[in-house]
Amino acid sequence: MFVRFIVLLLSFSVLVFPNIMSNNPTVGPNNAGIELNEIPAVSIEQVYPTRLPGAHLPEAGIYDAVDSNSPMHWDDNGNLYAFASVRHPFRSAGQNLYALSPTTQRTVIQDSVGVEGGKWLEATWRDNDGMLYGWYHNEPPPMCSNDLHLSAPRIGAMLSTDEGATWQDLGIVLQAPDDSLNCQTQNYYFAGGNGDFSVMLDQNKEYFYFFFGTYHSQLDEQGVSMARMKYADRKQPVGQVRKWRNGKWDELGIGGKVTPIFPVITDWHRADASAYWGPSIHFNTYLGKYVIVMNHALDGYWNQEGIYISYADDLSNPLNWTPPERLQFEPQGMAYPQIVGIEKGGTDKLAGKSARLFMLGQSGSQITFDLASKGDGTCNECIGDTPSSIPSSPRQLPPSRQTPNRQTIRAARPSFLTDLDQVTRKKIEERRR
Repeated sequence: MFVRFIVLLLSFSVLVFPNIMSNNPTVGPNNAGIELNEIPAVSIEQVYPTRLPGAHLPEAGIYDAVDSNSPMHWDDNGNLYAFASVRHPFRSAGQNLYALSPTTQRTVIQDSVGVEGGKWLEATWRDNDGMLYGWYHNEPPPMCSNDLHLSAPRIGAMLSTDEGATWQDLGIVLQAPDDSLNCQTQNYYFAGGNGDFSVMLDQNKEYFYFFFGTYHSQLDEQGVSMARMKYADRKQPVGQVRKWRNGKWDELGIGGKVTPIFPVITDWHRADASAYWGPSIHFNTYLGKYVIVMNHALDGYWNQEGIYISYADDLSNPLNWTPPERLQFEPQGMAYPQIVGIEKGGTDKLAGKSARLFMLGQSGSQITFDLASKGDGTCNECIGDTPSSIPSSPRQLPPSRQTPNRQTIRAARPSFLTDLDQVTRKKIEERRR
């Protein structure tokens, strides 16, 4: 059941917790670039709840839902755009995070490359010339003849010249090896694939870095992995992405192998799987570091154990990330954690000392970082900061219409395929004959 936070008119009682828990899984890269005294303390404050407008698919029984990371960007006129996806991206806009349009607009994807299956827009980057680049999680038609429910995600690219209202699909840029499927998996959703990701451009605008889940049959390739693409190749990205493997950026984006930076604890394809997934990355101006938050699944049904956080100074060094530490925050079964900036220009990719912590498109918490070596980091240019009273159009769920959780949405995939994807439906029917 989707659990919502209690409505509050004012922020109350700051609870400051240490980052490290005694039962924290220790799997992760070496923290070669981060000194222990540079890892911040984290406090989480319960604040007035707000929600991102969600995807609206009445034909599939989905209303106002979020089923992936939700990217955001600002235009040159000071408007904030946010995207929510359930099989297809939907867009909302407003003057700030708390004043987004109450409903979303279904975007248009102009597909001239023939990418079949649903497309969840999970990452965007807006250039100074107004061109918006996007990357989507794609779930192609069923990959295993013995179980038509299973898929194997891949990652595609697209671009927009109208702030994401319409998109030109550029094709697939990241895909697992053809021989990496496990059709006997006990994972409820995936037999393999690359997906559930975020993207970050480095400070020098040399490379886009991809942080994505790898669900390969091979245990040593399961976890959260990295790839990168030259910024100069952004308009023609197909074939230009390279995965990180054994210390080098030389594996092909399509079909290449990986070395995870956050490997699984227990095989993704076992019923008792234990794995990190769904990374969301931002650059933190207060810390001067990159920050990732991600989910930790407890089993093959992806039931949520907790939210984990990691820090790095340098995107080009995958071993730079600190071992994941559990946030003292109970996700109540919700997935897709994102830290969203509340300062001027803040998005899912840029935040400061304090920011909103979102789960599955909704936020009832503010996260604050603190370094003993720095000042208080007071925000002097905050836009749409936590309201001290009820907004005129609060983004809250109507009591009679609760957003389905991940299990409800993903379990509905067969109906999506039947109702929304004519090409896939025909293929399923052919296989059943």
